[in-house]
Amino acid sequence: MGQKGLAMEEMPAYIQDVLDLIEYANGSATSEWGSRRAAAGHPAPFNLKYLGVGNEDQISPEFIERFKMINAAVRAKHPEIVVIGTVGPNPDGKDYDQGWKLADELRLRMVDEHCYKDPQWFWRNLQRWDGYDRQKSQVYLGEWAAHDNGRLSTLRAALAEAAYLTSIERNGDVVTMASYAPLLAKRGHTHWTPNLIYFSNTEVVPTISYYVQQLFSLYSGDTFLPTSINGGENLSDITVSVVRQSSKGEFVIKLVNGGAAARDIKFDVSSLQFAPIAQTIVLAAPDPSVCNDFANPKAVVPQTSTSAVTPEFNYLAPAYSLTIIRFSSR
Repeated sequence: MGQKGLAMEEMPAYIQDVLDLIEYANGSATSEWGSRRAAAGHPAPFNLKYLGVGNEDQISPEFIERFKMINAAVRAKHPEIVVIGTVGPNPDGKDYDQGWKLADELRLRMVDEHCYKDPQWFWRNLQRWDGYDRQKSQVYLGEWAAHDNGRLSTLRAALAEAAYLTSIERNGDVVTMASYAPLLAKRGHTHWTPNLIYFSNTEVVPTISYYVQQLFSLYSGDTFLPTSINGGENLSDITVSVVRQSSKGEFVIKLVNGGAAARDIKFDVSSLQFAPIAQTIVLAAPDPSVCNDFANPKAVVPQTSTSAVTPEFNYLAPAYSLTIIRFSSR
């Protein structure tokens, strides 16, 4: 039937519901809605920070009019809340363009971009965020995943996602948050593929994409270190991210090899002060179409080892692999 706008005479009540929701989440236990939260067993505020308005909407005149009303009301009463705009279901197209136009007009602090594409798209777009205007809205990549042949959660898809995450780390001032979608699916009851974690009544099967997300989460950094790599002439299927994690006192190299051959990569870390022993975590398999599933739930899982690190060292990145190299700072 297409998108329809809520009747204008109903908008004041709808906006009040939005404001009441914020009060329920963040209000004091003595406020009207905060007291209801406390009565439900949570006297402390939830510290809500972000409010998404819209989700993959058509950026129609009706949507724009109502979005502006909600945004104005929230900004007036709760300027501490970040209102997140929507720019449609795709990383391009009419709704994407119109959504960004609206975000620019309202000077939104953040927009929600979505992206479901084949693995090759992610490899072709590793520089996508480099050219974003730093004066515009920040980006929450709220839904995204690589969809391989048959919408399977393959190693090929997971490595494309890992490659894209190196680009996101490099542009952390623009893409401040990202979340894979969807997260959970029960065996025999799925309405969407791929998902990050599959489960039954007795088993849990993390996909290879899950391990990619896990590794990037565990070994994130607070400072991105500009990096160049030397691994031969054709580096179209190689990407790297190097970060410093100050709280842990370590440096982390994330290296993705999306190609069918192992690659000898030379690193020069002579400008860093570090301990000589590194932990290496590898997620790899010779067949990029392999999946973790109920028949073989651990087809591809992270493998950990230790090795020496010198100011200049070579690393042979396996074919179809994500490698994490962690070494302590001194």
